[in-house]
Amino acid sequence: MSDAPIRLFVAPVTPLQQNCTVVWCTKTNKCAVIDPGGDLEAVLGEINRRGLSVDKIWITHGHADHAGGASELKERTGATIEGPHRDDQFWIDRIPEAGQRYGVEGMRVFETDRWLENGDTVTLGETEWEVYHCPGHTPGHVVFFHRPSNFAQVGDVLFKGSIGRTDFPRGNHADLINAITTRLWPLGDVQFVPGHGPMSSFHAERQSNPYVADRVIAHSKANTSGPG
Repeated sequence: MSDAPIRLFVAPVTPLQQNCTVVWCTKTNKCAVIDPGGDLEAVLGEINRRGLSVDKIWITHGHADHAGGASELKERTGATIEGPHRDDQFWIDRIPEAGQRYGVEGMRVFETDRWLENGDTVTLGETEWEVYHCPGHTPGHVVFFHRPSNFAQVGDVLFKGSIGRTDFPRGNHADLINAITTRLWPLGDVQFVPGHGPMSSFHAERQSNPYVADRVIAHSKANTSGPG
């Protein structure tokens, strides 16, 4: 689809195989690197091979496997860092400690150029993306959505057949379910890249995801409401 407004490639990075997603405006070849957790040489090599220029660094949340390479990438490219929501500052502060735990060198704290809020928009070349604050996995997690393409990068909010963990500090299962069902599902049948694993769609997950499928949510609400 040569006339598509955006294109993308996904590069699994770090020992956790986090999906670093590079999206670009096809009219300008300006790209955004979403969640540069590490392995920057490989990511930048593919960016250069495709003739793209790094304009933005977008962060879904502050976990090290998603954001550990943001500071270095900004130094090397001059790109602007946008995201996550400010409630993830405490996770950003822990990035070096997490890098040591994973055995990954060079993971560093970064300073964002712009905290993001629910309802914000970000731009890339001639494209505009919507921002949705989806707490639960972390309190400051955001999702990036390109409406004309029905495409989203959802980080660790939602996966093919699963949802994000909520047993981390300040995680909240109810918040995560609420964010998925009230902020993501209304967007329609969106194709998405998750933070780990294969792509899926909101439609597919509403059919079969054991945590947030429509029938699961309906059953949960029925049990919660009780008799009467």
